[in-house]
This record gives sequence, C-alpha cells and structure tokens, in this order.
Amino acid sequence: MKLLRAAFLASVVLCIPAVTAAKATKAKPQLGTWGVDLTGRDTAIKAGDDFWQHANGTWSKRTEIAPDRATIGAFTTLADLSENQVKSIVEEVAKTGGKAGTPSQQIGDMYASWMNADAIEARGVGVIAPYLARIDAVTDRAGLLKLFASNEYFAPIGVGILPNPANPKTYIAGVAQSGLGLPNRDYYLKEDAKFVGFRAAYRKYMVDIQTLAGLSDPEGRADRIMALETAIATAHWTPERSRDLMQALNPMDRAKLRTFAPQFDWDTTLANLGLGALQTVVIQQTTAIEAAGKMLDTVPLSTWKEYLSYHFIRTNASSLPKAFDETNFNFFSKTLRDQPVQRDRWKRGVQLVSAGLGEAIGQLYVERTYPPSSSVKMGELIADLRASLQDRINGNQWMDAATKTQALAKLAAFDPMIGYPRKWVDYSSIDVKRDDLIGNTLRARKFQWTLQLSRLPKPVDKSLWGMTPQTVNAYYSPLTNQIVFPAAILQPPFFDPNADPAVNYGAIGAVIGHEMGHGFDDQGRRFDAEGKFRDWWSKDTAAKYQLRADALGKQYDAIEVLPGVKINGKLTMGENIGDLSGVETAYGAWRRYVAKHGEPKIVDGLTGDQRFFMAYAQVWRGKRREGAVREQALTDPHSAEFARVNGVVRNVDAWYKAFNVKPGDKMYLPPEARVKIW
Repeated sequence: MKLLRAAFLASVVLCIPAVTAAKATKAKPQLGTWGVDLTGRDTAIKAGDDFWQHANGTWSKRTEIAPDRATIGAFTTLADLSENQVKSIVEEVAKTGGKAGTPSQQIGDMYASWMNADAIEARGVGVIAPYLARIDAVTDRAGLLKLFASNEYFAPIGVGILPNPANPKTYIAGVAQSGLGLPNRDYYLKEDAKFVGFRAAYRKYMVDIQTLAGLSDPEGRADRIMALETAIATAHWTPERSRDLMQALNPMDRAKLRTFAPQFDWDTTLANLGLGALQTVVIQQTTAIEAAGKMLDTVPLSTWKEYLSYHFIRTNASSLPKAFDETNFNFFSKTLRDQPVQRDRWKRGVQLVSAGLGEAIGQLYVERTYPPSSSVKMGELIADLRASLQDRINGNQWMDAATKTQALAKLAAFDPMIGYPRKWVDYSSIDVKRDDLIGNTLRARKFQWTLQLSRLPKPVDKSLWGMTPQTVNAYYSPLTNQIVFPAAILQPPFFDPNADPAVNYGAIGAVIGHEMGHGFDDQGRRFDAEGKFRDWWSKDTAAKYQLRADALGKQYDAIEVLPGVKINGKLTMGENIGDLSGVETAYGAWRRYVAKHGEPKIVDGLTGDQRFFMAYAQVWRGKRREGAVREQALTDPHSAEFARVNGVVRNVDAWYKAFNVKPGDKMYLPPEARVKIW
C-alpha cells in the first residue's frame, strides 16, 4: 500500500539557522554589504502598497525560472547547492566502491543503476514483466488485497506508522485516502476548461504509457481506469477537511474495523502488512475509505487489475526506457506544471539515491559540509525565540490563566533537533545491484516499511528524524513536540553569520518562529506538551482563538494568485498562522537584542527594523510557472510566496511604524482589522 504520510505527522515549511549576539566580524556577508540584496528592490513601488514587490520586484523582473524547474527562489538556490554537494559525494563514492552492504557499495551501485541509461534501454520493458504477471495471476479480492499490502503496488488507501495521538509514547498505524494519479480530487471534478484539458491529456497519457508497455486495449483500459479514479476522487475529502483533526482522527479497534469498510478485510490486510498484532488503527478520511471499500464490490476485478498494472508502470516510468520517462515527464511536469525541460539525469539520480539511502548519504554530507558551530548558533537563536514567544503568551489578553499555563508548559517542552540525527539508520540489509534499477527502488521502499515495523512494538524514539540532513527544509512534529532543522538549511542564503543581526532575526528568526508557531496553529494547538491529542483549552479561550483564526482565513481567501484562482484560507490556515506568529515572535526577539545592544545605526537609508522586514521579504523571493501556481493553490497548505509576505506584515503593527504605512496605502488595515494571535 502507498506509504501514508499523514497530514498531522508534521507541518513542514522552509526553515532556517541561527544567529547570535556575537561580536561583529569583518568578513563580508554573502548578500550585499550587510545581508540583503538591495538590487532586488523596486523602490518605485511603495512598501505600503505591495511590500513583496517593494523588496523583490526588480529581482522578479530580472529572474528567469530555469527550464528544468517549475519554481525558482531562495529555496531552489539552496536546494541546487545541496544537490551539487550530494553529487560530489555520490560520484566519489561510486568510484571507490566497497564491500557488499557497505554505504559506499550501496550508494555507488544505486547511482550507477540509474545513470547507465544505455543498459536501461537495452533491458527494455521486460524488467517489469514479473511484476505485471503477479497482477495477471490475481483471481479474487483476497489476491488483490495482498498486492495492495505489498508496498510495491498502488492502492486506494495508504497505511503508515506514527506516534499514537492518544498516547504519543507508543506507535500506532494510520490509514488515509489515496489512489489518485492526478494531484487531487479537483483535477477530476472541476469543470473549468483548463481542467477539462488536463483530464483529456491524462487520458492520452494513460493510453500512451500502456501502449508503450504493450498492454492490450489501451484505449478501453484508459476509460475504465479514468472512471474508477473519478469515482475515488468524488469520494475523497477536500484538502481542508482532511487537515481538520477533529474529523480526521478516528481510532478504531478490531471489532469496529470489522464492520467499517469490511471489503478491505482488515484482519487479513493488517496481517499482510505485518500489523497482525496491532489492535487499534487510526482511520482518517472515514467516508472516502468506506466508498473505496464499496468499489471493491461494485468495480470488476478486471478493472482493478488494469488499475494496478497502469499505476505500476506510471510510478516506475522514470526507471524504464527513455520513451516511458519522456512520456511521464511530458504529462506530469510539462502539461500539469508548465516545466518545459526535464532535469539532467544526474540531478534526478541524486534525488533517487537520497530517497533510497537518505541517511547514509546524510552522514557523509554532514561530515563534509556542516560546521558544528551552526548547531551552537541555532540553539542560541532558538532560546532567544522561545523567550520572545513566552513573552507573547504571557502578555496575551484573550487567554485565560489555566490555558496560558498549559501553553507555557508546551513551549517549555519544545525539543529542538538541529543539523542531523544523533544515530543513523543502518541500510546494510538492502540488496543494491548495479543492473537492477527497479528492484533497487522497490527493495529500498520495502526496507523503509520493514524499518517502521521494527519500531512499532517499542516506545516512540524521539531521536528519529523525518527528513535527511541534506534536505532543504524544516518541520514541526506535534506528536513529539519537536522542531527539526536539517543541516542543509543552516547555511546561506538563509543564514549568514557575517550579516547584520537584524537580517538574521528577520530571516531565519522568523522561520524558526514559524516552526514554533506550528505548535500553536489551528491544528497544532490541539496537542499538549507531550504530543497527546487532547483539548487543553477552556471553551471561552478556544472560541476567541477561532475568531482570530477565521479572520485570518478570510484575509487569505481574498488573495488571487491567478485569474479566478484564490488562496484557500482554510487549507493554508496552519502555515499562515505559523508565518504570522513567526514574524511577531522574531520581531520580539529582535527588540530584545536591541534592548541589550542599543538601537542600530541607519545603514543604506534603512533602520534596523526596516532591515528586519526586508530580510523577511527576501527569504520569500520566489516565482512559479502557471501550472505550479495552480497546483499549489489546490493542493499545498502553504500560501504563495508573495502572500507569505504581504499577508503577514499587514497584520504586524511594527511594520506599519517601520515603513510609515498610512491610510490610503493599498496594504493598509485599520488596527482593529489586524489579526493578532501570538
């Protein structure tokens, strides 16, 4: 079954390193003279009319998205750097080789299995014949369910292992809706001409990819699979409903499971997954999973087999001869996301190896690129941000004393994870072969599931990471109450030890504050200091919180990203609250710094506070192709880059004062309309 990555496991956002109140250094910052690229500004646009354009407008005009990407910005700049660093590691290791089962052998052989395109071409489509034969051999629903549970085949539900929301010291399994080839339900159901075109292109893709594989009746198969996926999509919950934990956390014991979507034969399915001893499962989108179960009765077995064969080919297309890879790219990247050119093969190879052997590469990456001083500086900044957020909670006028006490306890219990895991995953049991690309990817996937199963009977291990060190990102996990900052993000352009302190507080400080803010966003707030899902809020305080959250949601609902396409304020609620609380918390930390060190001098005509907000806006430089903008609006809990700036600062009083924003300016909100949460 498709591995579940439940929405409540981790709120992920671009996040960053630390700054200290250390003595100034003579070394030059990477950007500009003090840490911000002022050449990217468009000073013809007033800060109060469009702050993102004021800070980034010239950068946006002069910057082109690389033809092999759907986006560009601060994030992709650092992702490219990390990718090149990993490439040098992979290629060096690939040359040296090593004993079977060692990281060098596995990394080298997996990369070689991908890079040898001539060998992939020579082996042809025959490499998938054994996997398709297993599907052809299915004669009943039991056989179908066995393939769903194999981790090699696509399925209408996903299963994963996570800390138990009712007792986060133990693990439990979760089940969620799945089963679509297009990005989400809207791509099947919207009647706009654009989506009608997407569906026509998707059907053509189905025909083409199955024709390449030599399957019979590709036209008829495409129609039947499309009808099945449309039925699945119709039953799917919307993204905003799926992130509502009050609806999406539904623990069921074995007795209840036997009457819930019984077509999935949960006793057998769980046993097939290696979960036979588990007595309780968390079901997420209940009605969608029930509907998928009913389809096991109403949709012919032959159609389900066609569905499995198609998705096996689709999900492994990049590991097949060039015609499959190009057909896959042309639809999913070029048609859906408007990306004109396929990424270089080595870049995709680096991604493949990082996905399969992530921490094996991560260990080498950390040894070669990550200075221990970054962890020290990160810890110092987190402490400063924690003190600022504590001040904001203590000064909060809408919280009652009992709820405030619980909030402070949760803040005190935050567990920062910086740079890299303190113990590494051992991949030695994976059999990696230089001449078996598909086998390598499937065995690596199976290993990940086996690794999760091995942890299930044990207490939750809070030292484990959900990202590799070479990943340019960060996250907050409500079930473990941890904020996690991989090594790859702890470097320029997001953090520069030689930059002006205001810059580091406004850039990385705001993003660290964002991750802290996830602990108190509209869903994260429902978990206590230990990560337990429980209502620790008084009824009156919760109602006051919801009023503020709803007001913020309405602001984002009004932001248009494409003609007729607006941000979904409910879907993006958690990230928007994280952004707002991150800036407010970071600004409080910055003013703490100023109180200790004195008001900074004006530099390049900008005050310290102005430099703080300019740095924040620079972090969210970004451009997307039209298709990528559309997909983000429909599927992504993060708002568009410009909205992550403008949607936030117009609610922050200090921004108005810093840039003298007045009534009549386009972004101006009267004080009573500004949302204040944390």
